[in-house]
Amino acid sequence: MSSSSLTARVIMLNSRLRGGGTDAQSLALAQGLIEQGWEVETAGPETAPLSASAPSLRPIPRFRPLQIVSLAGLLHRSRARIVHAHHGDDYWTALLASRLVQPRPKVIFSRHLAKSPRAPLSRQHLFAQADAVIAVSSFVAQVLREGHRDPASPVAERHHRPPCRIDPRRLHVIHTGIDTKIFRPRDRAFTDSVRRALGVSPGDTAFSVVGGFDLPVGKGQRVFVRAARDVVRRIPKSKFLLAGTGSLAATLEEDIRHHGLQDRVRLVGQQPDPVALHHALDILVHPQIATEAFPSVVLEAHACGRPVIASRLDGIPEAWAIGRLGHLVPAGDAAELAATMIGQAEHPAPSEPERAAAHARVEAEASLPVQARKVADLYRRLMAQRP
Repeated sequence: MSSSSLTARVIMLNSRLRGGGTDAQSLALAQGLIEQGWEVETAGPETAPLSASAPSLRPIPRFRPLQIVSLAGLLHRSRARIVHAHHGDDYWTALLASRLVQPRPKVIFSRHLAKSPRAPLSRQHLFAQADAVIAVSSFVAQVLREGHRDPASPVAERHHRPPCRIDPRRLHVIHTGIDTKIFRPRDRAFTDSVRRALGVSPGDTAFSVVGGFDLPVGKGQRVFVRAARDVVRRIPKSKFLLAGTGSLAATLEEDIRHHGLQDRVRLVGQQPDPVALHHALDILVHPQIATEAFPSVVLEAHACGRPVIASRLDGIPEAWAIGRLGHLVPAGDAAELAATMIGQAEHPAPSEPERAAAHARVEAEASLPVQARKVADLYRRLMAQRP
């Protein structure tokens, strides 16, 4: 069998499966690998919210020391060639379990965060011991290799992200993929029905931030609300939707009242159909001021043919540059954000060819099959190496 067609058993380690972005991405990658002929099993909790969605779930205990022993037993019984961990909490578990098994499986970490591990021990030894580390963006790879400093930021986690000890030859950038079969341009009839369901009237310009808003700063939703105050003065028929949930809800409601925007800005909760949500919008706004590795929501909006106004920060420009509809703005500048939102709203909406071209770019560079193929190629190269 040629190296290009070689497949084997893979254990995806995910001790959370609670429903966040990393969980969704790891499950999507597992499904993509299965479609390419790989045998994929998931080592994770039996009763978590996404446990039923995990392919070939193999239960492991929640207590970390027992997890190591349990995972080692699974690796031994399955004779898996690859163990792939996605959460920082799982890296040591995968690494230590692999050392208890012969022949030793290859250990791969995916890094979905644009920050370094908190523990100095992990920064010095963890990534150096993995057979490969997948960074979901070039910016994440930069943080791991070189660190990053932003001492002027109002967000403490941005002040200093120290580098990690890592062999650059083992560090690989593979963008997170989205399902471009469902995130795609749709006809006007579909768009109108979705807009009505969310309270967007004919003739309104609908802006939205999509994402959680937990303390301390969420995805920059408070900046968005401040910008909305200025946008309404120029564009009276505008609506602003905050899609998601989080511990900042009461603060956001108070901001909305403070700026007199009760009839303009709405918290619409976690939407069950993200595709429909994107089609209800005229413009997606991603005003992040904290850390950001590689925002899938930007890819989703572009794949649907929607322009995106996003912060020029961390891995956001890298994602935005794939679809290239909209604008990048300085992070945290509500006045500049408002001016850009007004300019985009007064500019003609993307034409059908422009929407189709944006979708094609996302499909070619950051779709699920592209991601799965790149990860599979990395697996094959690792398995072809001598022990």
